[in-house]
Amino acid sequence: MNILVTGANGQLGREMRIISQGSRHRFLFTDVVEAEGVETTLLDMTDTTAVRTAVHANDIQCIVNCAAYTNVDKAESDGALCRKLNAEAPKILAEAMQAVGGLLIHISTDYVFGGDPYNTPCREDQKGTPTGVYGRTKLEGEQHIEAVGGKYVILRTAWLYSEFGRNFVKTMLNLTATKPSLKVVFDQAGTPTYAYDLARAIETVLEDYTAECPTERYSKTGIYHFSNEGVCSWYDFTKKIAEIASHTSCDIQPCHSNEFPSPVVRPAYSVLDKTKIKETFGIRIPYWTDSLKICMNNLKNN
Repeated sequence: MNILVTGANGQLGREMRIISQGSRHRFLFTDVVEAEGVETTLLDMTDTTAVRTAVHANDIQCIVNCAAYTNVDKAESDGALCRKLNAEAPKILAEAMQAVGGLLIHISTDYVFGGDPYNTPCREDQKGTPTGVYGRTKLEGEQHIEAVGGKYVILRTAWLYSEFGRNFVKTMLNLTATKPSLKVVFDQAGTPTYAYDLARAIETVLEDYTAECPTERYSKTGIYHFSNEGVCSWYDFTKKIAEIASHTSCDIQPCHSNEFPSPVVRPAYSVLDKTKIKETFGIRIPYWTDSLKICMNNLKNN
């Protein structure tokens, strides 16, 4: 199967590159910018003609959309671009796949929730209540894909980190190594997700799709949740990062979210219920601290 990956130079895209090395499928890795050391096909996923040309020229049967506008704070003042990338582009990708009878795997977010006071893990059929432009545009993207129809798997994830790019783990590794003290919010709960584990889940979906070999319909079309197992606050996350790294000299203290003013209210509780993806695809999901240790060990060795 020929697979086109968007956002190939981002965190998840780089993990998809690693996954592809042992795959029997052919991957076309695309992005709007090139990255040193990796081959990239330039593609603007907001350009309908460019997307359809790439799909036909490379006989693409599946698109994995790893690209998005993810700056949650900046999205509040950059709504037009955020909507173009998060809402309009997924529709273009879905239409391109529907035209050739292919599959779209689209990455969404826990930020589609947050407006209601949840205290139990969020299910796929739970009403979206986003609190900011980022969450609203990601939910709109999901709705556009559903409206187009065809074959799709939407994977909502949360608190993504990896060895690549800028992320919370790498930031906190630096801060706990260089700052004598640090305050981190404890009133937002979720689950960290290692991008490699998400890439492996995508690989499982790809293999299932290939095995089913659907013509007009794919029986597992729908929305699924994926994050690592467990739950923690950003404070707990930071404490574990410092513990694994042996950064014992930094005094890490919990604080409330309102001590760090932001233009958007973040979800206070966005733990994702992963029952559906585990039962449907037979996926075993690692505990968040186990995956964190693997990622940090890779960072240390590389």
